Amino acid sequence: MRTRPDVLTRIDLPDGNHLTVDEYGYLTDPDLWTPAFAEIVAEREGITLTDLHWAVIDFMRDWLEEHGVAADARFVLKFLAERLETDKKGARDAMFELFPYGYVKQACKIAGMKQPRAWSTG
Repeated sequence: MRTRPDVLTRIDLPDGNHLTVDEYGYLTDPDLWTPAFAEIVAEREGITLTDLHWAVIDFMRDWLEEHGVAADARFVLKFLAERLETDKKGARDAMFELFPYGYVKQACKIAGMKQPRAWSTG
């Protein structure tokens, strides 16, 4: 289900600025993403960001910058497999350890992507 563009919420950042998210908590303008936003959203999702979380987030943000679209889960899984020197199953297991409710539900939201359409999780 796609979000309704008229149902928006403001998230206040520690620096006094604010960002707007849709009704499901996805950032409406990925160009405005900040690490502070990621911390707030991760906390709301019950996730404490580790260095590996940040590596995945940085990969996703770099992909968005380079390609103009959010990375499909398969590219993030490939990144994790290489980073952790594991296979596809190991990368998928790591993804769900990092983001227990999945790539779209948590990783994309924390990394400041717009709400994705239906995607494969790898």
